[in-house]
This record gives sequence, C-alpha cells and structure tokens, in this order.
Amino acid sequence: MKNIKIKFVLFILILLSIQNISAQNVLKVILKDRKTKEVLIGVNAKTEHATGEASSDSTGLLILTNIPNGEQTVVFSYIGYEKEKKIFTFPLSSIKPIEILLNSDEKMLEEIVVSSTRSTRTIKDIPTRVEFISGEELDEKGTMKPGDIRMLLNESTGIITQQTSATSANASIRIQGLDGRYTQILKDGFPIFSGAASGLGLLQTPPLDLKQVEIIKGSTSTLYGGGAIAGLINLISKAPTEERDLGIHLNGTTGKGLDVSAYYGQRFHKIGTTIFASYNRNEAYDPSNTGFTAIPQFNRFVFNPKLFLYFNKNTELNFGINSTIENRLGGDIMYIDGKGDNIHSYFERNKTQRYSTQLSFEHHFNEQSKIGFKNSISYFKRNINIPDYSFEGTQIATFGELFYTFTKERTEWVAGLNLWTDNFKEKKIADFYLRDYHQTITGAFIQNNWKVTNWLNLETGLRTDYVVNYGLTVLPRVSAKFKITDRFSSRIGGGLGYKTPTIFTEDSERLQYQNVLPIDKDNNKQERSYGTNVDFNYMTTFADDKVTFSINQLFFYTYLHHPLLLQPENGGLYRFNNIEGETDSKGSETNVKIGYKDFALYLGYTYTDARTVEKDIKYASVLTPKHRLNSVLMYEVEDQWKIGLEAYYFSPQKLNDGLEGKQYLICGFMIEKIWKKLSVYANFENFTDRRQTRFDTIYTGTITNPIFRDIYAPLDGFIMNAGIKIKI
Repeated sequence: MKNIKIKFVLFILILLSIQNISAQNVLKVILKDRKTKEVLIGVNAKTEHATGEASSDSTGLLILTNIPNGEQTVVFSYIGYEKEKKIFTFPLSSIKPIEILLNSDEKMLEEIVVSSTRSTRTIKDIPTRVEFISGEELDEKGTMKPGDIRMLLNESTGIITQQTSATSANASIRIQGLDGRYTQILKDGFPIFSGAASGLGLLQTPPLDLKQVEIIKGSTSTLYGGGAIAGLINLISKAPTEERDLGIHLNGTTGKGLDVSAYYGQRFHKIGTTIFASYNRNEAYDPSNTGFTAIPQFNRFVFNPKLFLYFNKNTELNFGINSTIENRLGGDIMYIDGKGDNIHSYFERNKTQRYSTQLSFEHHFNEQSKIGFKNSISYFKRNINIPDYSFEGTQIATFGELFYTFTKERTEWVAGLNLWTDNFKEKKIADFYLRDYHQTITGAFIQNNWKVTNWLNLETGLRTDYVVNYGLTVLPRVSAKFKITDRFSSRIGGGLGYKTPTIFTEDSERLQYQNVLPIDKDNNKQERSYGTNVDFNYMTTFADDKVTFSINQLFFYTYLHHPLLLQPENGGLYRFNNIEGETDSKGSETNVKIGYKDFALYLGYTYTDARTVEKDIKYASVLTPKHRLNSVLMYEVEDQWKIGLEAYYFSPQKLNDGLEGKQYLICGFMIEKIWKKLSVYANFENFTDRRQTRFDTIYTGTITNPIFRDIYAPLDGFIMNAGIKIKI
C-alpha cells in the first residue's frame, strides 16, 4: 500500500512537470513606429512579473520565450517612445508574429532635439557631429560634482579641463589639443562667457539647472561667430513643464565643501517660470601638506530666475537673469587661517560679480516658418589680488540676433543677423599700461539642412562677420551624413574659424595678467583656422540580441595660421605676438558602448598630436596628453539604483618649463539609491589618491615667493562626497 502511494505521488509530479513544460509559450512580435511604420531596433520587452525578457533585432522581430499559460502582461519600452503594455492570453491562437506599433514620446524627443545648429531636426538626422549629454547624464555628473561643470566636460573624449592656477583652481576647456581660448562656451545660445568673462567661468556654473549640453568639435565659428576654432559647448537650461518640478540638492565633501541648491519649474497655461538658486562654499584644503591650497576657500551665490510667456500657440517670449557672486581665496594655508607672518604671506584673492540677461522671442507664422529675436546683456567684474599686485576690470558685453526659419519636409533654411559688442575697462591701480579694449562685430549668416535622399543629409552654412579694426571675415561650412545601412553611418564636415585677439588666455591667467602688455591692434591680427572631421558609427547586437554594441570612430584635423602666443620680452614684460608659423592638431577619438541588461560599459580613447611650427622650428603643444583612456561601467535599475565605476588614464604631457609631466591613472566609484521622491548617494572620487604632489612638484622658489609650475594632474586627491536629492 505504501509503495502504491509513493508511485501515485510520483505520477502526479510527473504530470505536473509535463504540464509545466508544455505551458512555456513563445511570443513573436514585429516592432514598428506608429507614424512612419519603420521597424524599431533594440526595443526591450519583458513580462510584467519578469519571467522573460528580449530585444528586437535588425528586422524589428522580437521573440519572448518561457511564458506561462494564462493571461500575461508584456511591457514594451524604447528610448524616445512611450511605454506600451499589451495583455495576451496564452497559449495564443496563432504562432505568426504580431505587429506592435509604438507611439513616439514627444517629451523625450524634445530632449534630443539639438538647438546649437538652430535646426529643428533631431540629433540622429543632423549631419553636423554633435555630442549630446542628456538630463539623466547631467544628473549623474551633478551627483559627482554639483558645484561646477568641470567633471561633466572632462570625462568626454577629446576634452580636458585644464587647471590654470594652483591656488585659485581656475580651469579652461581644451578641445582636441587646442588652448581653451579657442573653445566657445554658450548658455542657451548666448555667448556670455567670452573675453574677460571666461575667467572662472567653469568654476561658477553649476550643472543642476541644465536640461542638456551640446558639444560640437572643430572649427564652428560659422554658427555663432569668432572664438569657436576648437569647438563650442552650449549649455541648455531647463524649461517649465505642466507638471511641477521642485527639487532640493544637498551635498557635502571630505574636502571641506558644501553645496546647497534648489530648482523650481512649472507652466501655468500662458505663463511659466523656472528658478534656480545655489550656495557653494569650501574651506581651504591642503591634503598634501605643501602649505598651499589644493582647493581654495570660497563662498559663491548663484540665482537664476526665468519667466516664460505663452501668448498663444504660435508666439512665446522668455526672459531670464543669471547672477553669480563669489569671493575666492587661495594660497598659503597659514595666511588663510589667520596665522600669516612675513614668511607665510602668499595669497591669491579673486572677487567676481557676474550678471547677464537673456531675452528670447519667437513667432510662428505657420507650421513652416517662424521669426525670432534674441538679446543678452552681460556684466562681469573681477578683482585679483596677490602680494604687491592687483588687477581689476569690468566687462560689459551685448549680443543680439534676429533670425528667420523656413522648414519643409526635406529641407530647412535659417537666415539671420548678429550684433555683438565687448567693452572691457581696466581700473588704474599701478603705473602700467591699461588693457582697455572695445570690440564690435556685425554678422550675417545663412544655413541650410537638406535631406537629399534617404541615405544622404547635407548641412551647409555661410557667415560673414565684420570686426571693427580687423576687417571682414567669410566663413563657409559644410557637413554631410551618409546612412550606409541601418547599422552603419558616417559623417564628414569642415569649416573655417577665427578668433579676435584679447589678453584673456590661459597663459596670461597664470600670470594674473601681471606685466602683460595690451593687445596692439596695429600689429596683432585675427587668428584664422580651418578644420575637418570624419566619423563612422556602427551598432549591432550579439548573443540573441541580449548584448548591444555601438562604436563611433572620429578622425580630426585643425590648422591654425599665425597663432597668437604670449612671449617674454626684456624687463620682465610679456607681449602677445602672431608668430610666423602655424599650429595644427590632428588625432582620433574612439567611443565604444556595450550594454547587457542593466549594465553598460563605456570605453573611450583619444589620440592627440598637436604641434606648433615657428620659423621652421617644431615643438609639441604643452599640457596635451598624446594618449588618454576613459572607461565607465554602470549598473542601473530604473528608478531604483545607480552604481558606477570609472577609470581615466593620462599619458605624459610636455610642460612650459621644458620638462615632462608623469603619466597617471584616476579611479572613481559612485552609488545612488533612488526612491520616488528621494535619493541618497555617495561618490568616491579619485579613491587611489592620485595627485601631482605625490609624484611631482607644483612650485619652485620659496613659500614666500613661490613660482608655480604647470598643473597637469589633480591636486585635491581622494575626495568623498555624499548627499541627498529631494523631489517635492
């Protein structure tokens, strides 16, 4: 009897197993765009209770297996599209693939519309190579460094934020081996960081109110005028949405830093507003015991309110104010702590006030044409004090643009006029030449974006600028995108650039403008350039579409004729001269992304060969690593966890004193736990504690009269920061 019971139980278990096996169903679907009916590659699908997961292949086919019998909900998700939930009852009546149409998500698509080229096309259709940093990535970088945008930019291939002062920590952006003065920084398309205002600009721009960042590398002066020989970076602010966006961010660091910021944005039918405010402070920090600050003492207040008026569906206006006030003190730690004496007396104090207005107006005549007007007025005042020397100056700059856009299905035209003024006035403090200057630039431009065929897009542009005292400049530009296959595409582009001379460069910044002679408009001339780049993009999937792979390979070249260099003269003076020669920068950038489920691996490599030839003498550009490697591994569960591990390698760099810096490797780790209205995080930056003072010196001379060397590696070493983000 007992054996019969055992056999009966085994029989029932076998039947259940057979039933379970037979209950594993297969779902086959074809994913397409609802409007265009184009197949969608890489759409993710999973059952609501996570019993299965798959992605669509190059034909749009998605096969989901191991689905139990009964009613099951399958969720389809794809970047730029609304999530789609479908209910199926298994087993299905047919094994034929089912067509699923996804709706584009207008809000998400708005985030990937590039504004820097003035086009209404999305990033995938623009021939000009634009690197796009989205709000999600900005949030991650804001977690690592919420006080400024240095880390945000430094982690991109081909870009280095170069520290220009050991004590003030000021930095500039170097793109593809060229000096920072050749990079144009815009805020919502306004050049408010030009000339004198470029000083401390990177350190005074928090990333927390930005919607996206757009980077265009290579000569792009055709777009917004002079200054973009190396490229441009456009910081795009958030706009109000109908749903309230109110957040608070608190951050503290082991480097004695504190960041407090708040953002509010909302639209109320015909009116909207965004308000961003932050307070950033740091105590003097010297982890290496050199006696000098690796991070200076500073207090900074930022307040950026903006008003949006929507008169009707065709007309809108917005007006905003950006304001920053900062007091920054670096130098001898004992002096800063109030214990200075005749020996401990070196300091560098920077006091800045930065205000700018932004006015933008657009009116749509119909779906095809619109007219717009933009204007900004910026005020920047800076005072620099070091022992026995002071520099103080005020810059007032204006920018205005009137444009007209005409858009059809396959072509788009943009034409406009610019007026840009820059007036700098230096306060007379010592018996030395004043470096006052006034620049006025009038310009006209026309751009065209043309979808020639389904496999070729062309973007062309022509700008003509007249610069008072320097004459007329004509700047053509052309870019083309070739869609070779659904997985393989290529872009090629090139254009001319120019830069009007001023004394505000990295080299003069290192000297705090001490003994730097003014620009001589009779002898100094504009710097002219041309540049070109070619890139190739390829994407595919492996392992039954479970692993995604994409690669972008870029080759670049920029030629700069008669560059303006700061050179020493007799009597300890320095003068800017257009040398008899040229600078060229060539190289390549490689970007690879590999994705598997919740993991993403980003790999980047930059090769840069930048050289200057002066009277047949060739020498490598300083502070330019020939080889640089980036690697980031991210684990992200949507709305739950973010965990990242990163490493960055820099090869040796030539320094201004003729020596060569050491190679180094920086590693970082971050973790963030996310809830619906709250997230907490911790970031361990440079946890291997690589800093220049570990393997090299930062100054010569005495602690009373230091002569600072080039800063090519971090000075602050290992910094841990942690914080909390609250959504209300």
